[in-house]
Amino acid sequence: MPLQYPLSAVVPSRDTGDDMTLALVLTTISPEVGGVLVRGEKGTAKSTTVRALASVLPPIEVVAGDRFSSAPGETSPDGPAPDQAWPLDAETETRPVRLVELPVGATEDRVLGSLHLSKVLADGVAEYEPGLLARAHRGILYVDEVNLLHDHLVDLLLDAAAMGRSTVERDGVSVAHAARFVLVGTMNPEEGELRPQLLDRFGLTVEIAAPRDPRLRAEVVRRRLAFDAEPEAFVASYADAERALTDRIAAARTLLPEVALTDAVLTKVAEVCAAFEVDGMRADIVTTRTAIAHAAWNGRTHVTRADIRQAALLALPHRRRRNPFDAPGLDEELLDEVLGDEEPDPEPPAPDPERHEDGSSEEPDSPTSEGPADGSRADSDPGRPEDPRYEPEDSLTSAESPDVEPPSDPRAGALAPTSVVGAADPYKVRRLEVTGTGAGESGRRSRALTTNGRRAGVDPTGTGGLHLVETIRAAAPHQRSRGRSDGRLRFETSDLRTARREGREANLVLFCVDASGSMAARKRMEQVKTAILSLLLDAYQRRDKVGLVTFRADSADVALPPTHSVDIAASRLAELPAGGRTPLAEGLLRAAEVLRVERVRDPRRRPLLIVVTDGRATHGPDAVGRSRQAAAWIAEQQTTTVVVDCEQGPMRLGLAGHLAATMRATHLPLADVSADALTSVARVA
Repeated sequence: MPLQYPLSAVVPSRDTGDDMTLALVLTTISPEVGGVLVRGEKGTAKSTTVRALASVLPPIEVVAGDRFSSAPGETSPDGPAPDQAWPLDAETETRPVRLVELPVGATEDRVLGSLHLSKVLADGVAEYEPGLLARAHRGILYVDEVNLLHDHLVDLLLDAAAMGRSTVERDGVSVAHAARFVLVGTMNPEEGELRPQLLDRFGLTVEIAAPRDPRLRAEVVRRRLAFDAEPEAFVASYADAERALTDRIAAARTLLPEVALTDAVLTKVAEVCAAFEVDGMRADIVTTRTAIAHAAWNGRTHVTRADIRQAALLALPHRRRRNPFDAPGLDEELLDEVLGDEEPDPEPPAPDPERHEDGSSEEPDSPTSEGPADGSRADSDPGRPEDPRYEPEDSLTSAESPDVEPPSDPRAGALAPTSVVGAADPYKVRRLEVTGTGAGESGRRSRALTTNGRRAGVDPTGTGGLHLVETIRAAAPHQRSRGRSDGRLRFETSDLRTARREGREANLVLFCVDASGSMAARKRMEQVKTAILSLLLDAYQRRDKVGLVTFRADSADVALPPTHSVDIAASRLAELPAGGRTPLAEGLLRAAEVLRVERVRDPRRRPLLIVVTDGRATHGPDAVGRSRQAAAWIAEQQTTTVVVDCEQGPMRLGLAGHLAATMRATHLPLADVSADALTSVARVA
């Protein structure tokens, strides 16, 4: 087994402090905190830090031979009898804490567990084979790129996180076992956001970025190269620092029940949560538990203002978001104002110096070390300079612009005046689907054959899960010819049947937006941006991939290559200027090229093209003719297309309707994008 990079050797960034390691340590001291979500750009040692965590955790005691990591006194399917607890004097063994990795492409039966197929088919014995949730009990369950996890796996994690147990009712198996683990997820926000339900289940969240200080960056490279060159020597040089971390975590766990929780602390936590208008009461509970763990980590039996402040910085940022387009973060000035200068309790007696093995009465600080292996640690509550990349900002601001279209002078072109107009609050939109039945990634938009969903039949071969009943039914008529004599079923490969399931898939939603002068009027552009923002929110909820192509003046640009990050699409939309002539043909051709490239990259993901325009074409010679040719070419590609008609006013030319007919697309007036508008039409009918 390859050596793991030491946790104490991870160089903390001065931009973000030691929050990631601190959050991981606190949630292992008090698992009831609820796990950690780490958000950050690529190459910031997220996975390295998480994988290094398990090596510094104190070992655990488990019942010998128990497949579910049960402790004496716990109920286990492997217990003396079903639903019966192990006796307190059961034989035990000590082993390290497990770090179980959940791949984003894992199947449901691998996560929950299922029948042990080899024993069923060979011996006729129905035995349950534990899954990853059972293996992670009393350990760490790590999900890298957790925002890309399939929805059906997210549902399983939500159930296990809420109940602390996993219940399996499938394939004739009925098993329930404990599944209490520290859930750690890492993600790159550029790849898309997390479902709100799962986001709320993470107790703490951390934003991490690479250090900007050249000296720190050089130290990161120096340590990594030293580890790759001589792993054994490098790990040995940090052995003392690793043992110190292990001892300190064990001491904090022992001290945790002794930390006093006063009414003043509870009131102060409630004031902080109320000031930031977080939803529900989970934020109050998590913040309180984190503050207690932070006090224990620092060797105190009382909670201080610094403990509450650090807990709020870790527990509240992801709970104050009102929609997926809000930037995470916390106003630290407001936090300090709510906390005030006074401690929540009168100063209690100083902690007993004998609590520390070195005899020192000084409070320890941070879980990581910036030095090589001297065991020294930085401050656990470092001052964190504000990072402008993560500042909450109102990305949908409006600027003053005249309600007139740009001049029609042919020489104006790209030099025509432009304006940037904001959008109103998004609304619920009608569902737009790709025609036919696909076979792409599981999602919530279009019909598809997926790995989950309702059972729609069986296949002799396929990628779905084994359909046991149909497999037995296929083998039953051949038992005599196969010489069955010992009571066991005899199977052959041709008997295997897999379940064919029909559900919903995620699609590529590509927006092709007209940002020319005819769209630049303030009211019209505000309505257009609001409609697109609403469609983006719908794409987020349906787990789609989104892209943005804009055209104005004399060219078309890919404002956002296809990505899962709809919040980036929303920010690009907010900055979208309007003005100039209308290069409709260029916009359609650029959108078609984006779809062609994505079809090569991901042939299973079907596209949905949404063209937002009033149908005018005013740039270049024979602008109308070239636009019709581009539209006809897109129609030949059989791409599902929707033309959102932005033309308004009493005198309408109907150009967008003609464009939709040429593209064989659905024609959708801007006012009908709203689901309420569709409901009103149905009600009138």
